[in-house]
Amino acid sequence: HALLTEIQQRIDEVTRFLSITLNIANAHTVEFYTQDVWKRFVAVSPEDVLSAVVPTKQESEGLFFSFLLFTTFGFCNDTKRLVGTQELVQAAKEHSLPSLGLCMSRENLLQDLRDMKSDSVAAFESDEFMTSKKSHEVQSMSEVVACLAQHCGVNQVIDVGSGKGYLSSFLSLQYALRVYGIDSSSTNTHGAQERNRKLKKFSKAYQKHTKAARTQSEATHSPQEELIERKTGLNGDEDVFSGNGPRIRSQEEERVLTSSSDINPTVEGRSEQNLETDELFLSALSVDVIQPASPRVPPSQLSAEERERRKRENLERKAQSRADSTGAVFSPLTSYVTAETELRDLINELEDAVMVGLHTCGDLAPSTLRMFVAKPELAAVCSVGCCYHLLSEEFDHAGQKWPGCFGVCGFPLSQYLRDQSCFCGRNARMSACLALERVALGQGIQMESLFYRAVLHVILRDHYSSYKSEKRVGNVYSKAKSFVDYVRRALRRLELDESKLSDSDIQDYHNTYRVRMDEMHAFNMLKVTLAPCIEGLILLDRLCYLKEQEDVSFSALVQLFDPLLSPRCYAVIGLKNDGKRTTS
Repeated sequence: HALLTEIQQRIDEVTRFLSITLNIANAHTVEFYTQDVWKRFVAVSPEDVLSAVVPTKQESEGLFFSFLLFTTFGFCNDTKRLVGTQELVQAAKEHSLPSLGLCMSRENLLQDLRDMKSDSVAAFESDEFMTSKKSHEVQSMSEVVACLAQHCGVNQVIDVGSGKGYLSSFLSLQYALRVYGIDSSSTNTHGAQERNRKLKKFSKAYQKHTKAARTQSEATHSPQEELIERKTGLNGDEDVFSGNGPRIRSQEEERVLTSSSDINPTVEGRSEQNLETDELFLSALSVDVIQPASPRVPPSQLSAEERERRKRENLERKAQSRADSTGAVFSPLTSYVTAETELRDLINELEDAVMVGLHTCGDLAPSTLRMFVAKPELAAVCSVGCCYHLLSEEFDHAGQKWPGCFGVCGFPLSQYLRDQSCFCGRNARMSACLALERVALGQGIQMESLFYRAVLHVILRDHYSSYKSEKRVGNVYSKAKSFVDYVRRALRRLELDESKLSDSDIQDYHNTYRVRMDEMHAFNMLKVTLAPCIEGLILLDRLCYLKEQEDVSFSALVQLFDPLLSPRCYAVIGLKNDGKRTTS
């Protein structure tokens, strides 16, 4: 893994690149036409920008030769406008995380953790597979967290910003870890508790039926048949499982497999009851499905025998719960967490633990890292952040502290960038949330809604003195049937007099700027091009922060997820010296 000096060198390279290009990322799309953003920052045609990703060899060499002596990363040194699109695109690739050589793969991390300890975490044994984005994230991250816990010799996990509790439940049920899920929303906490209860219920039913099916199989199958069945897989697919856990199956594969008449004999041998139980268990694990609770029978309607039975079961459950106080449990808690939060005030039974956060928003991700460093009971951390636009910044563009910045801020986190008074900007951090991989496939940017909003801003400037009002237009676009309808809805939302404009007046604005929509499209593609570099700076800052700590023996930036499924795919991982890791 990278040394601190190497990380600081890469940070310097990225900050130099962004010092030239960040103005584009910080330009607000709403002001695209009112501020004439295209002419301010770009001196080439929209077609040049949109075709920059696939230039001919002659075009690429010509652009580079023409501007080599007069540009920096494609921007004219005198006018500060973009004149060399190819140079910018190439530089952006070179300053993104995959090209900086500082990231670790998930597979290499797991191998390193297992090499450091003779025992290995058993891959969870279940024949279910899930196709949702959340399932991909939960399964990928949970194996890493389980390896961290075993490597550190701990049984507790603290899931910060646990939300609906999917990661917490999975860690508890599949890896027998005691998990405390902390979320600021009581609604999320209550939902997570109820969902976990149902997961446990279906898990027990699932395991019971699986055990029964296995017993029946052993009684009716010869050893040779049993060996064939295990090799083939319970669902008749040799590739359901891989070395990295369950394979995610596409919906198309599901349809084909479901309708196929060429069914493996082992599938035919399964009873409909078992399949129904599997389906219920999978539904309980699904991100989008919550099984309805069974109707509650009033106690007065129960027989004396039933009341006695329930009382006895409740007493047995309580006794079992006390006996298994150190076993696998998921406990949802409601609390607003900051770097100063005392975990022992929230968790009475707190022991050494691993702290995790899956897509923790804004400042919660850096707060998680600060807690890991400050709390001796935290042996390891695995943090995947998101919502960079919600980060608080310590400095403004002039390098001065923000007047409203009290206490610690989310960016910069490392002392190295704090000493430089590093500034990013909210619009740039918003741009960092754009998904380059998805946009490259035609997903991710709703150009028409952005265009509508920018033209509306022109109308507000021309006809209403309150166009810089703090009031927000909101999601009017999704309900609008046309541009005219959109503008009228927006004016009503802003409580402005819509009678000032006729429908033809409004449509004229649309027609005037429609011919310049390709400028907005091209400009947003430039933002998308810069997105990985801005995200890279934020994540390198967090990695640098861990490298600066003397008692952190290992830290790494690890790609946990497929960026097409989960664009915020990088985790910051750290181990303390007392986490049985001696390598620096």
